[in-house]
Amino acid sequence: MLLTPLASNDVLGQADTLKFQKEKKSRLPSPVKATMLAAAFPGMGQVYNRVYWKIPIVYAGFGALGYSVVYNSKNYTEYLDAYRDLTDGIPETNSYTKILSAYNPEEFDPSLESPLYDSSVNSWMKDQLMNGIDYYQRYRDLSYIGIALWYIITIIDANVEAHLFDYDISEDLSVTFEPVPIPSMYGTTVGAGVKITF
Repeated sequence: MLLTPLASNDVLGQADTLKFQKEKKSRLPSPVKATMLAAAFPGMGQVYNRVYWKIPIVYAGFGALGYSVVYNSKNYTEYLDAYRDLTDGIPETNSYTKILSAYNPEEFDPSLESPLYDSSVNSWMKDQLMNGIDYYQRYRDLSYIGIALWYIITIIDANVEAHLFDYDISEDLSVTFEPVPIPSMYGTTVGAGVKITF
């Protein structure tokens, strides 16, 4: 069979189309592999999916939550040490002065045996320190939970991104609002209707 130039170009065009479709098929990310990579090392699922702009977001989330853990843990430890030093009965242990620097320790620390000591002030100071302990412990624990949730979100994101990698949204999608005649017992009235075309 003799090929005309037009027919040979058509065959070459079909071969190029098949080659392009085959290359596109081979470049599709596997959702399972994306999920495993994201679970093994945060951000690797996004690298595998070639969504590089999400990597700074992944690490910014971990950085912010990590900072929150460190900040709340430090303050929790300071308040706990201050409470222990206030209640241990030893005058030399006074780390509470760092937190309660605006107050005179002689008014609330019974171990100093000062005539200025007031038991109601001591009770109030202990309550304030316990409130600080509870506050920072709660937010430290919530920060740990936040890290776990952020880790899960990054894995889910990598999986969904791989699933939707070749999802095609047609250019023919449109939404239009049109007046719609509505019959009633008083005659015809006009309402609003939504028309969606695919």
